[in-house]
Amino acid sequence: MDILSLIGRSNILFKEDLEIYNEKLITEISKSRFLIIGGAGSIGQAVTNEIFKRNPRALHVVDISENNIVELVRLLRSTVGYIDGDFKTFALDSGSNEFDALMTKNGPFDYIFNLSALKHVRSEKDPFTIMRMINVNIFNAIKLARIAKQMGAKKYFCVSTDKASNPVNMMGASKRIMEMFLMRESEAQPLSMARFANVAFSDGSLLDGFNKRFAKQQPIAAPFDVRRYFLTPQESGELCLLSAILGKNRDIYFPKLDQERHMITFSEIAIRYLNSLGFKAYECSSEHEARETSQKLIEKKLWPCYFFKSDTTGEKDFEEFFTGNENVDMSSFEDVGVIKSDPTYREDLLNKFTEEITRLQLEKAWNKADILKLFHTLIPDFQHKEKGKYLDERM
Repeated sequence: MDILSLIGRSNILFKEDLEIYNEKLITEISKSRFLIIGGAGSIGQAVTNEIFKRNPRALHVVDISENNIVELVRLLRSTVGYIDGDFKTFALDSGSNEFDALMTKNGPFDYIFNLSALKHVRSEKDPFTIMRMINVNIFNAIKLARIAKQMGAKKYFCVSTDKASNPVNMMGASKRIMEMFLMRESEAQPLSMARFANVAFSDGSLLDGFNKRFAKQQPIAAPFDVRRYFLTPQESGELCLLSAILGKNRDIYFPKLDQERHMITFSEIAIRYLNSLGFKAYECSSEHEARETSQKLIEKKLWPCYFFKSDTTGEKDFEEFFTGNENVDMSSFEDVGVIKSDPTYREDLLNKFTEEITRLQLEKAWNKADILKLFHTLIPDFQHKEKGKYLDERM
């Protein structure tokens, strides 16, 4: 499947930048020890592969998903094969006691990549999942930055998101707050980040859902009014690698994508996807019609699709990688923009946020309004779009 054509691009990103810096990357990687947390997810596998094929001294991968780790190992053994360095995987939660014990025994590491995240907008459908999102996206990111400092790591890399720029959902806002906390940590530990576009066909994404619906001969549903930027899985790994190895302290890397040429709707991708598989998209007027007509339509090489206007909480009509008040370098790389950040933060507000979240957790009683109010203390202009309807109510 030609992913580039599906997402409306003909050019591969980062090719020229990688050619310019590849020798530097190989030299640095070959003499360094790496810890990848969340290394068996879609982005994690791409990052792990980019490091693995450049023969690191050590590459240890931690991920909460045992099955994804198995697939990661099979992927590496079936492509690159083996390396001279020490390669190990661990099926662990990086927030667990077992992970802490592992850190006292393994290491030190020169580079620590934190790719763990709750990434779905649907994560804000209930206050309990929101609290886990805060723990994973914010507090665990801080914890890992401090582990990097204790180990004397050269760099701590943490993945962010384009949804952190002018956020309208709590997932994006949690990543923006993470960036704020990491500005404070950057005064003690060098770090860099990347704001991502959507990664095409990543685990759990809508495009990944297209694959699953097709395999099960089920209808495809997608919004027709939501426009997004997309990276291929390989490009996602390359962007992380460039930021981690080449980025200066506090740099936030993002892909140079053009709003007019590179944004595309999910419904457009669905039509192209089905065409590539020999089917024509058949637009149904409702989810019910799509379900009821599936078998008959598919027999005629037509695929039932329900394309709808987005009406769920937290969806942004378009994405952006930076705001007008951020200092952006667009000249250092061919396909990468860099947000140059100063370590500006409000110590009192960061401490208050931590204290209040900790209090709510200890009381084991919180609601979405309480958490949203705390988010506003750090992001006063947070334009949260609450519509009372969530993606779980969609096909």
